[in-house]
Amino acid sequence: MRTSTQSSQQQTTAFGKVAVLMGGLSAEREISLQSGKAVLEALLRKGVDAVAIDVDENILNRLITNKPDCVFNILHGRGGEDGRIQAALELLDIPYTGSGVLSSALSMHKYLTKQVWQASGMPTPPCQLLKADSDFDAIAAELGLPLIVKPVQEGSSIGMSKVEQASQLEAAYQEAVKYDSEIIAEKWVQGSEYTVAILQDRALPVIRLETPNQFYDYDAKYIANTTGYHCPCGLVGENEQALQKLALDAFQCVGTRGWGRVDVMIDEQGNSWLIEVNTVPGMTDHSLVPMAAKADGIDFDDLVWQILQTIEEKK
Repeated sequence: MRTSTQSSQQQTTAFGKVAVLMGGLSAEREISLQSGKAVLEALLRKGVDAVAIDVDENILNRLITNKPDCVFNILHGRGGEDGRIQAALELLDIPYTGSGVLSSALSMHKYLTKQVWQASGMPTPPCQLLKADSDFDAIAAELGLPLIVKPVQEGSSIGMSKVEQASQLEAAYQEAVKYDSEIIAEKWVQGSEYTVAILQDRALPVIRLETPNQFYDYDAKYIANTTGYHCPCGLVGENEQALQKLALDAFQCVGTRGWGRVDVMIDEQGNSWLIEVNTVPGMTDHSLVPMAAKADGIDFDDLVWQILQTIEEKK
């Protein structure tokens, strides 16, 4: 008769040697290192044969030389969420957590994600691409003020700024273009910010975010102790369920899978607006997916284990 301990050992050894990819070369490197350390420690506590790899320019040679059986990808931002590492792992025939090549590339690109949502009839704030020679006054007039300006392919709110006057739009563009060549101006949604974690095709309890900052920026996400996280989120049952369904539909609409997070605004009239998808969300002590999982009765180690199990679901 098989004991529960034997069964657990067989499960952990089934994944073989697991490489935790962290760090990387993006602007979110430091957060990824924090996430990676937490994930690695959780896997080791679960009895998984896990090793850390701080990703650099030689990552392909390192993976070829010391090929792991599978990868837990916790690289945030460019190189980790945009399909590049996913494509490399596919070529090397190394299974990995999270979304695939196409859906990673698509969801990392805020503008293309919004176009897919719009084409599917899903609510997302109107936006326009900005260029150095754009008519900033005309764009401000068409979209209406205030606006939020964002690099198209950055995460953690890096390079983002709120624009309340048309005269500020060009300066906001110049700040954002330091981080990306593609920039959008998006209609500002006045209301409350929510986030919905997705785990194994299921939406976890919704979190409402509250910050004294202009918006939920890098400081509010990772540094400040003034950010409020409300879970339960304060929505009545049927409204929370509707928001969870919208987030899950939006997640699946762009082909993402396994785990991730969808950010949503609800305006003062009660309308929901999809903002973006994160395919490799943070796993630090300030991070939202572990918070939502805890509210659902899933501790951090079990959350990491369930994310690892998404590798099996992709086979």
